[in-house]
Amino acid sequence: MLNFDDDVVAPAVSPPDNAAPAQRAAHAQPVSAPTAGHVADYRAQMNEQPQTVAEPPAEVAKASRVRAEDKRVINGGADVNQLVPFKYTWAWDKYLAGCANHWMPQEINMQRDIELWKRADGLTDDERLIIKRNLGFFVTADSLAANNIVLGTYRHITAPECRQYLLRQAFEEAIHTHAYQYIVQSLGLDEAEIFNSYHEVKCIRDKDDFLIPFIDTLTNPNFKTGTPQADQDLLKSLIVFSCIMEGLFFYVGFVQILSMGRQNKMTGAAEQYQYILRDESMHCNFGIDLVNTIKMENPHLWTESFKEEIRVLFKRGVELEYAYAEDTMPRGVLGLNASQFKEYLRFIANRRCQQIGIDPLFEKAENPFPWMSEVMDLKKEKNFFETRVTEYQTGGALSWE
Repeated sequence: MLNFDDDVVAPAVSPPDNAAPAQRAAHAQPVSAPTAGHVADYRAQMNEQPQTVAEPPAEVAKASRVRAEDKRVINGGADVNQLVPFKYTWAWDKYLAGCANHWMPQEINMQRDIELWKRADGLTDDERLIIKRNLGFFVTADSLAANNIVLGTYRHITAPECRQYLLRQAFEEAIHTHAYQYIVQSLGLDEAEIFNSYHEVKCIRDKDDFLIPFIDTLTNPNFKTGTPQADQDLLKSLIVFSCIMEGLFFYVGFVQILSMGRQNKMTGAAEQYQYILRDESMHCNFGIDLVNTIKMENPHLWTESFKEEIRVLFKRGVELEYAYAEDTMPRGVLGLNASQFKEYLRFIANRRCQQIGIDPLFEKAENPFPWMSEVMDLKKEKNFFETRVTEYQTGGALSWE
């Protein structure tokens, strides 16, 4: 801050080249530092009088301090800039876990993947299609998720602990987009083809078209919470992104690429997908905790008609992801076939519904890929594909949430 009592000299401003000699001479003179008298004259001219701000009484200042019990996930009246005292410790714990699990794509060696991809007999056409379709969906999916967080969700969440995790989540979405770009670049794929898949491939476009209206709702500058309808719209968007996008739409691709890794193919890409799955699992769990907390604090939102809307969305999500499985796997490959995914997606959808308090949608749906649970429950340093021991700069152990 400039102190008018300091002995300072304002920087000279050069006159125009065509200025008269007198004008140049005037500019050559040093400019005196403003004095207290100058300031008084200026205030007099502006009819401004020095103001004295009284300190509030100590008891008033203390009364304005944030209390944990005053915090709310949405429509909170507490100061969103004051992280503590903590109320939502589950959100802070997830933020710390996300930081401890930090990783970067370029830490993973892609040489074996590059050699396998370049070999004419390295992969079948069906295996190559799976990789291209997966990258085609994921390269833009995490950007959509990041936009929804940064431009939408963050604005409407009033709990600082939850906002802290959302900032970490947004960064992780950027890392995931970086990872897919790193795989595309490493394999020398046609970047225009892969990155434009969400316009050109119907099964990918249909999933994105399903998600975009929920992004548009929250990113609309005129959207504000505070009414039952607006709060339900926010809650619906949170469910779509945490339970359907991150908790359902990603899982066909995860199973496919991780299956390749299990067969010692595309191990570099599979290792990155493993770390992405770990991150996304935490994103999904955070979103579920967020949804359940909003329900608890606002029970009037959780009506039977609203729950029916959510059931319809889950069923549509299963249909869209199954169509994606059929498109990416027109024939059996990797010991997998599209019909297995119909059962798997129903199993996952039931699980997500139960996690937010909705009865299962599909009777007797079972998990045809039990090894996926083993991957997600992994808590050891050596990575799943046993290609190398993974050490993190900020956290030593794989920690799944």
